[in-house]
Amino acid sequence: MKKNLLTLCMFWALSLSCIARDVTADLSPPEWFTQARQAIDVKNYELAIHVLTQADEKQSADWHNLMGFSLRSKTPIERAKAEQHYKAALEKNPMHLGALEYYGELLLLKNDVSGAETLLKRLEKICPSGCEELSDLQKSVANFKAKK
Repeated sequence: MKKNLLTLCMFWALSLSCIARDVTADLSPPEWFTQARQAIDVKNYELAIHVLTQADEKQSADWHNLMGFSLRSKTPIERAKAEQHYKAALEKNPMHLGALEYYGELLLLKNDVSGAETLLKRLEKICPSGCEELSDLQKSVANFKAKK
C-alpha cells in the first residue's frame, strides 16, 4: 500500500513539472526551441520568428507560445497573429504558464483588463503557492490599472 502511494505521489509530482512554462517537457529541448529562446533573450524577435518558421515541429504549445511572444514583442507588433498563437498554445495545453502570462499581457495592450484578469485567475488556480508567471501578470495588471 505504501509503495503504491509513494509511486502515485511521485507520478503526480512529475506531472506537475510538465504543466509547462515555456519549456518543453523533454530533458533536452529541440534545437529550434533553444535557438528561438536565445534570439528572444537578446531581443532579436525577427530571428526568433525565422527560427520558429523553419522548425520541423509547429504544433506544440511551446512553439505557439514562443511565436506569439515574438510577434507581440517585435516592432511593429503583430497583435492579431500573436493572439492566434497564444490561443493555439492554450488549446493544446490549457495550463501553459507562459502562454497564460503572455496572452494576459497582450490583452492589456488591447485594453482588455477583464480578459487579462480572467487569465490571471487561471494562473492563480494553477499556481496556488505562486509562480513567476503569476507574479509577472499580477504586476502587469496592477501597472495597467494604476495608469488608468
